[in-house]
Amino acid sequence: MKLTKFALIVLITLTIGIMNTKAEDKPIFKSTVDSVSYVLGMQLAQFMGTDIKDLNYDLLKRGANDFGTGKDLLTGTDIQKLITNYQEAKTKLAGKANTEKGAKFLAENKTKPGIKVTPSGLQYQVIKEGTGPHPLATETVKVHYEGKLIDGTVFDSSIKRGEPIEFPLNRVIPGWTEGVQLMTVGAKYLFFIPSELAYGERGAAPQIGPNEVLVFEVELLGITPPAPTPDEQATPAVETPAKESTPAPEKAKPKKTK
Repeated sequence: MKLTKFALIVLITLTIGIMNTKAEDKPIFKSTVDSVSYVLGMQLAQFMGTDIKDLNYDLLKRGANDFGTGKDLLTGTDIQKLITNYQEAKTKLAGKANTEKGAKFLAENKTKPGIKVTPSGLQYQVIKEGTGPHPLATETVKVHYEGKLIDGTVFDSSIKRGEPIEFPLNRVIPGWTEGVQLMTVGAKYLFFIPSELAYGERGAAPQIGPNEVLVFEVELLGITPPAPTPDEQATPAVETPAKESTPAPEKAKPKKTK
């Protein structure tokens, strides 16, 4: 997080006097400033996510006041280090919890009827088979899909958008690259992708946390071969014109001597 962004957060908190309001209490707006204060509080909470529940509101307000009066107790370097350490610790804890939950889920899931497991650990279930060839990793596929966390939370869905998506199969997460190659056009599979075949420790914030197991329902709609490279494009053969034959020079006839 950049210092300027942190400073903005602290500046926003200058207008928040209702951070400790209970969820069931309705805010009372007596002026435009009251309304703006409430909205900025909501924006801060949205920016911080679940982290805002862990904050010490008394020190939050003191930090805002000190910043506004120029009496801040920490330097820019200290602020950056504290924020980085805090975020890394939160990510590590979340990653550990997700690893444990994911391992338990996959262990139970693989025992269910119809679940198949590949050597990489990818789990899948055939909902409907298709026909025709399987796509290659170098080809572009057209699919409909819906992605969920193991708790059922939908984080992305082309189905809900009503628009299928096309992409090169070798430019997505490994679980997709491997799994979709098992399908043929018209097939619909359910994939259970271990975190190491998905986004791993880094996750894909804000929807996907570190070490999350992902569940995808995928329908393969089409396959497009890759465009030929310049070296692969056919070059028309050019006939080499036949060389004109040159008559052999006649041997000089010896002159007659008298």
